[in-house]
Amino acid sequence: MRFLALVVLAMLAGIGGASAQNYPSRPITLVVPFPPGGSTDAAARIMAERMRSTLGQSIVIENVGGAGGSIGVGRVARAAPDGYTFDIGQWDTHVGSIIYKLDYDLEKDFEPIALVSNNPQLMVAKNDLPAKTLGELVEWMKANPGKINFVNQNAAANVTGVLFENLTKQKVQFIPYRGAGPAMTDLVSGTVDLLVVQGAVALPQIRAGKIKALANLSPERSASMADIPTSDESGVKGLYMSGWFGFWAPKGTPKDIIAKLNAATVEALADPAIQKRFSELGLDVAPRAQQTPEGLAAFQKAEIEKWWPIIKSAGIGAQAQ
Repeated sequence: MRFLALVVLAMLAGIGGASAQNYPSRPITLVVPFPPGGSTDAAARIMAERMRSTLGQSIVIENVGGAGGSIGVGRVARAAPDGYTFDIGQWDTHVGSIIYKLDYDLEKDFEPIALVSNNPQLMVAKNDLPAKTLGELVEWMKANPGKINFVNQNAAANVTGVLFENLTKQKVQFIPYRGAGPAMTDLVSGTVDLLVVQGAVALPQIRAGKIKALANLSPERSASMADIPTSDESGVKGLYMSGWFGFWAPKGTPKDIIAKLNAATVEALADPAIQKRFSELGLDVAPRAQQTPEGLAAFQKAEIEKWWPIIKSAGIGAQAQ
């Protein structure tokens, strides 16, 4: 019986090895944890299209929105660790989602694949808001207390809104939304006043003259949007918020499969056509050293150590979403 068990185990090991060796043999699902139309969705579709030629299989986009992206990420955490399901995550989903009661562990239940991009965050406003800079906005708010609403579509926006209140000593009315796409639609129509969003979503509307940019929430200007001033330059020093995209697979996904997904990601990001499309969307391709599983793991760890204490001290919870 012991001999038979060993034979069975050896056969299973062989099957597992063959499965990994032949990967991928069918379409792959890339979970986008937000509704269509946002910057996460745009980046995912750009990468999926290019990675298909490397992997030899199509990558199907599955939009799973809700709860700040935590529903979609949970779908990946529970998926089979076979390389056929992975997600495009970001600050909100793999750092800021601790505001929710998660049934998975952000640090232990995923295999990092690669950091894809660094994404400058913009504070944008509806066109008829009587302010062209953050400094002018603060002065207007002082003269019109309680009249500014602020879109709260994810944890990053929530943290930024709280930081804005702390730095300016002015209050905003938080308006919850399920994603950046719907929020942008309402900003263009003038239904809401302020939105913090990645350049991928905001730049087309800014360039079309449908909304206005108040600031890039980075310490330095971005090469992809050099004409937009930083928050320091615009009148509120220290109003910073990071943004980025990365790929994660379920915990236990074989290393050779992670390596294949990583190689396809790296090849895509080295393509000048992809770099051009990213730049047009306001996305900066991640440094090569961070386009590795180890690079993404270290990057996420640093982000968690920086932001979790801030989130906890501010008392931000899911009820604010």
